[in-house]
Amino acid sequence: YVRTPQQREKMQGGLRAVEKKQLPHMLCVTNMLLHGIGDQEYEPIVVSDSLAADPGDRFDLILANPPFGKKSGTTIVGEGGKVSKERDTVERDDFWATTSNKQLNFVQHIKTLLKVNGSAAVVVPDNVLFEGGAGETIRRKLLHECDVHTLLRLPTGLFYAQGVKANVLFFDKKPASETPWTRKLWIYDLRTNMHFTLKTNPLKREDLNDFVNCYVPEGPHLRTPTWSEKDPTGRWRAYDYEVLINRDKASLDIFWLKDESLEDSDNLPEPGIIAAEIVEDLQAALEQFREIAADLGEEVEDAMDG
Repeated sequence: YVRTPQQREKMQGGLRAVEKKQLPHMLCVTNMLLHGIGDQEYEPIVVSDSLAADPGDRFDLILANPPFGKKSGTTIVGEGGKVSKERDTVERDDFWATTSNKQLNFVQHIKTLLKVNGSAAVVVPDNVLFEGGAGETIRRKLLHECDVHTLLRLPTGLFYAQGVKANVLFFDKKPASETPWTRKLWIYDLRTNMHFTLKTNPLKREDLNDFVNCYVPEGPHLRTPTWSEKDPTGRWRAYDYEVLINRDKASLDIFWLKDESLEDSDNLPEPGIIAAEIVEDLQAALEQFREIAADLGEEVEDAMDG
């Protein structure tokens, strides 16, 4: 927390951000100025493509919610007005793998931006945890070169984009080493049997109290799991590096709690919640088909919004 003028001055002088588009940049700068951050001589946010190159700057702490949605691409209008789309594959020497997946590229970019022993908390969609190919390469490298110590599995219903299933991945960048830095990954499941919506039942700060208490920022070695064989309902447990690295594709998409709605029909959520979750799943599926269609050079109208 910022409690003194000195702490506030240090915070204001240390903030940096990058925004690709002009309008969000203008809104963000205005909001920060209204909160006393930045001035005519110091603009904490610049307009640039974060993924284009390594900017050379390094940071102690990075908090990020990278853009979700379709894979990076460039729209090309050819003869006769035919529209096609080419994937924008990011190729950088500091990246572990070459991919057009924006979220995987941002994970690599954030790793580059961290100072040694710097910390990051990054919101990532589920596909970052299980996607093969470049995704597997990036996860294996991340587990080896960084201390990937915490994963918070977020409930659905938190984002305006329907069907988003997301997580917060916490990791610390470490010096080069022959042995992996990740020892244990602690996972908190705030998704299974949890139901939130943006309007009628929004996620509140107190809903995170148990996770905050479990986190113990002083060090993972002080953490205690709430899950055990005697208490299989615990939402907080750890997985050793060897278990993670030997999973298929080094997948971090891990759940262990039983879905009560599948076990006992008496515990089914209200019909409205079920309907909302079905809509979210359909929207997620539609988004995947849009990506496939875009890769094939076709545009898909959003019939569900009509």
